[in-house]
Amino acid sequence: MEKAVVADVESVDRHSGLQPELLDSAASSSDKRLRELGYKSEFRRDMSLFGVLGISFCAIGILTGMSSAFQTGLFSGGPLGLFWGWNICSFFMLLIALSLAEICSAYPTMGGLYFWVCKMKPELPMLGFCTGWIYSIAMTFTGTSGNLSVALYLASLAEVGQGRTLTRVEVAAIAWGVNIASGIINTVGTKAIGGMSTFNLWWTLGGTLVLVITLLVKAPVKNSAAFVFTDYENFTGWQSRGFVVLLGFLQAVYTLEGCETAAQVAEEAKRAEVLAPLAVVGSIVGSWFIGLAYMLALLFSVQSISSVQATSYAIPIAQLYYDAVGPRLTLMCLTVVALAQFMAAVTAFTASSRLFYALARDNAFPLKGRYMALNRFQAPYWGVWTSVLIGCVISCAYIGSAVAFNAILSSAAIAVMLSYLQPIIIRVFWPSTSLTERGPFSLGGWSWSVNFASFLFTVFICVLFVLPTAHPTNALNMNYAIVAIGAVVVLVGACWAFWGRFRFRGPVKTVAEDAPGEVENEKAGV
Repeated sequence: MEKAVVADVESVDRHSGLQPELLDSAASSSDKRLRELGYKSEFRRDMSLFGVLGISFCAIGILTGMSSAFQTGLFSGGPLGLFWGWNICSFFMLLIALSLAEICSAYPTMGGLYFWVCKMKPELPMLGFCTGWIYSIAMTFTGTSGNLSVALYLASLAEVGQGRTLTRVEVAAIAWGVNIASGIINTVGTKAIGGMSTFNLWWTLGGTLVLVITLLVKAPVKNSAAFVFTDYENFTGWQSRGFVVLLGFLQAVYTLEGCETAAQVAEEAKRAEVLAPLAVVGSIVGSWFIGLAYMLALLFSVQSISSVQATSYAIPIAQLYYDAVGPRLTLMCLTVVALAQFMAAVTAFTASSRLFYALARDNAFPLKGRYMALNRFQAPYWGVWTSVLIGCVISCAYIGSAVAFNAILSSAAIAVMLSYLQPIIIRVFWPSTSLTERGPFSLGGWSWSVNFASFLFTVFICVLFVLPTAHPTNALNMNYAIVAIGAVVVLVGACWAFWGRFRFRGPVKTVAEDAPGEVENEKAGV
């Protein structure tokens, strides 16, 4: 899940005195709905469908996610597993997106998954608290993963361009630098984050087109359709063909996570109850077909799967590029992906810092005043630098053990799926009471069926993510994700038991003392 996450989720509008009659009807209706949910309108609603869609599309990060995880499917099922796994997983991820979009339409707030759980099951505040914390940790780990990926792409550029192999210490040092650069940009350039995400969207679309054309034109040998759609490869050691192909599904799910981030800019969008759910669904549909085009280009162009498997490059796909297009164009391909990954890493910490802000606003995170504090650039700098600190600490683990580091980052992908699972479970087992008021985007009579299918697939993937990916299993190839996600669950449970249950009662309303219909534009809780 190399993800380009959310941009400027909480650009607080400091211009007070804005009257409702000066707002267009679309923004006014969204503000009214937000007040009905208990929050004052504190953000300018100037984001269009394209802007909201861009947030989710960049969060999914087709170019970066598929490039970084392509080898997972290539070695577990080969082209057959990659092609069919991509389409099957895209279909079920679309069902998950539909499930989340229906809830988003009813509750269009920046709290997203966390707020939805609290709203649908208010009698169990522990569920909302744990969802918020797990999702915040997932976003922080996702940013850390993105920053290390940037370092690995730079290491591959050095290997291809200069023939120099960087040590783990050097790679970790670069990751530290990217972490700190992400923090600086988020601290002093918050207003530019939105523009950077829009640029990242176009860069990803244009970059994917360039990569597809380059691979198909320059590859010395083009593989046959039979190879692309039916060739089976197995470098895992497992004998069961079905299980090996299922392991390849992880690449697709990992790449497609992130559609829900459109909800985190709902308070900045006109007609949020319509645009946000459309963006959630549209980002998956667009990613499905764009990713399919990029994947087919890679599969038609790969010269030797065993060469990719035996590569010494920091990022295995660098070997695929090198074999297919030569060293010079490999440098171009890696640069395209590396820049997209850097922009994704910057916006990842934007997301995590805003999640810390949202939790602090509702007394679900300690040091409320500090995590809600904004600097003169309107950045929640405590959340930003907490994310940077965690990223730097985790990056140190890469020096000692790449296995341990990968386990920590794999837990982020599982944590995202667990966060999806919470609202979907509520919709499956409490269908009539969990969503008493529907938004404009509704699944109607298909709602329970879609939610049930999403529930089964999410549970299946969460189990698949923790199964051993190699046989025979030893200390070096064991999947330690179960240990990492177990540690996350224990940590979050302990935080609830020893702190949260005494402080958190659910979302804190910020409109209790306001006159009905009045729209405020001031910083909440600061």
